[in-house]
Amino acid sequence: MINLIVRLVLAAGGGLAALFVARDSPNFGVVQGMLATVVLVCAVLLVVLWRWRKDE
Repeated sequence: MINLIVRLVLAAGGGLAALFVARDSPNFGVVQGMLATVVLVCAVLLVVLWRWRKDE
């Protein structure tokens, strides 16, 4: 299950990274990892805000 979540986050990061950096660029993996982290942080933020609003 965790493997699927990691793959989805990295796929989203890879899709975003492909918009900014060529896939054959040597630093594509770094950009993909950074954008995957941004996607993960945004997802966690959405869950926290959704739960926070639900409690009010």
